[in-house]
Amino acid sequence: MKVSGFIIFYFCIILTGTGLAQTFKPNKNVEQALQTIDPKNIEAHIRYLADDRLLGRLPGTSGYQIAMDYVVNQFKTAGVEPAGENGSFLQQVRLRKAFTNKGARFALSDANGKEEALRNGEDFILYPHFENAQVTLQAPLAFVGYGISAPELNYNDYAGLDVKGKVVVIRRGAPRSFPSSVAASSMSLNTILNTALKHGAIGVIISSPSNYLRELNGVNSVRFPDGKIAASGSYVSDKIKLLSLFNRKCFNQLLQNSGLDTSQTYTSLSAGKTASADLPNQIKVSYQNTYQDLDSYNIIGKITGSDAKLKNEYVLHTAHLDHMGISTPVKGDSIYNGAHDNASGVACLLEISKMYTQLKVKPKRSILIALVTGEEMGLLGSSYLAIKPIVPSKNLIANINTDMPTLIAPLLSVVALGAEHSSLYNPVKEAATYLNLAVEADPEPEQNRFVRSDQYSFVRQGIPALHIKYGNKTADGANNLNKIVQQWRETYYHKPQDDINGTFDFNAGKVYTQLNFLISYQVAQNSTRPTWNPDRYFSKNAAVSK
Repeated sequence: MKVSGFIIFYFCIILTGTGLAQTFKPNKNVEQALQTIDPKNIEAHIRYLADDRLLGRLPGTSGYQIAMDYVVNQFKTAGVEPAGENGSFLQQVRLRKAFTNKGARFALSDANGKEEALRNGEDFILYPHFENAQVTLQAPLAFVGYGISAPELNYNDYAGLDVKGKVVVIRRGAPRSFPSSVAASSMSLNTILNTALKHGAIGVIISSPSNYLRELNGVNSVRFPDGKIAASGSYVSDKIKLLSLFNRKCFNQLLQNSGLDTSQTYTSLSAGKTASADLPNQIKVSYQNTYQDLDSYNIIGKITGSDAKLKNEYVLHTAHLDHMGISTPVKGDSIYNGAHDNASGVACLLEISKMYTQLKVKPKRSILIALVTGEEMGLLGSSYLAIKPIVPSKNLIANINTDMPTLIAPLLSVVALGAEHSSLYNPVKEAATYLNLAVEADPEPEQNRFVRSDQYSFVRQGIPALHIKYGNKTADGANNLNKIVQQWRETYYHKPQDDINGTFDFNAGKVYTQLNFLISYQVAQNSTRPTWNPDRYFSKNAAVSK
C-alpha cells in the first residue's frame, strides 16, 4: 500500500504542478489515422514473426535475419524513412558472450592471515571480465550494506567509509521506504557496480538470496567499434576487476566472522539505517575469461516532423525484435517463438509507423521507430542505441517502449511504468482519457518491471521514458487481470508455448497501439520537451548521466 500511495501522490503532483490546460482532442487528421488500425494486421505481423521457421529470432541466426528483412520491408512499404547507419535501416550491434573458467581460484583470509579456499560453483560464482582474459586480484574488504548512494533520499551506504582499492561486500536490496521503481533501479547490478566504481572500489561481492548458486552459462555485453565494452548488465569498467556472487550461508559467515550480527544488520538496513563497516578480511582471486563475438542489428526508421526547428528533435518508440531461439524442450517443443514476447510489441510499432506515414500533416517533432536486438540478452540493443544514438543525444527527448503488452484480454486500464518520474504522465493520462482507459498504479511492484525492459536503457542516459503495461480492470468487474496474467505466465512466459496458438485478444492490440501512438503524438506536438520531475531520484541520476 505504501508503494501505491507514493505513486498516486506523485501523480497528483504531476497533474497539479504542471497545470493541464484542457483535455486532449485529436484533430481530424489524427482521428482518421486511429481508425486505420486493424486487429487483423496485428495478428498477421505476430503470426509471421512467431512462425517456427524464424527459429525463435535469436540474434546472429538466420531466423533473426528473416525477422529483420520483414521489418525493413514493412518500413519500405509504409514509406518510413531509413534512420540507421550509412543511409540504411540498420545499426550494427556487436555482441560479446564471455565465460569464466571453472578453475577459478578464490581464497579468503582473516585478520590473522589464516586463508580459506572457497569452492567455485558452491560457495561462489564469478562473473566474467569482458576485456581482460586473465585477472589476478588481492584486496581488502568493506561491507557497504545495500551498496546504495542516494543522498536525495537521505540514504548513503558509502557515507564515512573509504573503499578506494577495496572490494565492497553488498547484501542486495533496498530500504522499505524506497518506491518500487527506485528500489528496482538501486538493486540493479549496473547501478550497484557504477556506485562502487564512483567510490573507488575495485570489486564487488554480492549475497545470493539462497544457498544454491546457478551456474552462469556465459554473460552478454555489447561493444563499441573499437572493441571496448559499451554496456552490460554486469560490467561497467575495466577498473572493476571482480564481480562475485556468494551463496547466502557463505556470505553470512563472512559477516559474522567479522563481528557483525547479521540479523541486527539486516533489520537496520531494511529500516533505512546504514550499517557499513570495514572488514578485517582480504581476498585473493585468479580467473581466466574466454569470449564469443557476433554481430546483430537494430532496425530504425524515421518519420520527419513538420516544424522547421523542432523536426530536429526526436520521440523514440522501441520494441525488441529478438527472442530466445531454440532451447530446452518443453512438452516436446524446443522453438521459443516469442509471439507475445515480443512479436506483439513489434506488431504494434509496425502499425504505429504506418499511422505516422499516413498523416497528411506530420507532428512538429520527428518520430523514430526502433526494433532493437539483444533485449533477452540484457537490454543490449537498446543500451547501445541509448549510448550511441543515430541522432544527437541531446535531441532524443523521450522514449516510449513496448514489450510484451500481454494481449490476452480486453484492454480497459493501463499502468504507465516510469511515468510518475517525468512529465510524460500528462500525455499518458490525456491519451487514456480519450480512449476511455483508466490509468492505475503498478499492481505488481515486486516484479520490478520498470528496470527489466528497454526503456531503462534510456532512463540510464537521462532520457525520460516509460513503458505501457496492462492494468487490472476486467470486463466482469473482478478487476484481477494481474492474477489472470500470473496464471498465463506459468504456461507461456519464456516457454515454447508462447506461439500464435496461445491466448490472444487482437482488439486489445488495436487499443494498445492507438494509446502508444497518441502518447508519442502529443509529445511530438508539444512545444515543451519532456522533463524529469524535480527533486526526485531519477532527475538526480539523469543529471549525472548527462
